[in-house]
Amino acid sequence: MGKLLSVNLLQRVIVALAGIPLLLWLIKVGGVWFFCFFSLLALLAVFEFHRLAVHKAHPPALWIVLMITLLFQVNFYKQFAEVWELLLVVVLALLVMELFLKDGSPLLNLGAVFPGLLYVNLSFGSLLRLRLGNTDGIGELMVFLMFFCVWSADIFAYFGGSTLGGRFIHRKLFERLSPHKTWEGFLCGLAGSVSASMMYGSFVPQLPLKTALLTGLLIGLASPAGDLIESMFKRDAGVKDSSGLIPGHGGVLDRFDTIMFVSPFIYFITLYF
Repeated sequence: MGKLLSVNLLQRVIVALAGIPLLLWLIKVGGVWFFCFFSLLALLAVFEFHRLAVHKAHPPALWIVLMITLLFQVNFYKQFAEVWELLLVVVLALLVMELFLKDGSPLLNLGAVFPGLLYVNLSFGSLLRLRLGNTDGIGELMVFLMFFCVWSADIFAYFGGSTLGGRFIHRKLFERLSPHKTWEGFLCGLAGSVSASMMYGSFVPQLPLKTALLTGLLIGLASPAGDLIESMFKRDAGVKDSSGLIPGHGGVLDRFDTIMFVSPFIYFITLYF
């Protein structure tokens, strides 16, 4: 078991060394490169969610949900329609489409496709709007801060949970969905996120320190939720990872689950605070 953990950790480190510089560059340059990369992640995430859904229902064909995802992401980039208008068209189209499908239960089929489409597209869409919709540079700073806090929370939670998990609090954080998560890991992750936000706010004078701290606190508190939501779907589908796309991490849903969950909150903080 220890050898498997060390191999997994080595794979994580190698992927991080290759992926983090790319992500930082994409956040910096923004524009079409940022759009293309995160739209690709949205397509892969919907693909993985569709793989989970087919274990429980008969959702629409994969090419349909991928086309809808691409339509959503292009709309977030070009803004040719209001989001609610596009949502209305998609919902009505899927309802009509279900009339012609013969397999499975309509309630289960639609219930299996809507969460993935809405969650993935609105989450990555809010990230696109956050980075590309702010011309004053604050959006870029907030995206950097978000990734910095999420990575810090993950690292502190991983090592804090590995070394301290169960020593002080003998009850799991959310054993029903993730039996390995501990309160010590959660608290270490929270401390890591808040510390990262304080450091970031101190070195970036354009961003109010209170905004940075609020962001770090929210990410630290919300980080486990993104992972638990994905674990809920994976456990229901009976699979360990959403895919094997990223060595040591699983799939896009496994690696970007926290980013997906916190992006809408960071968008609202940027917009209203």
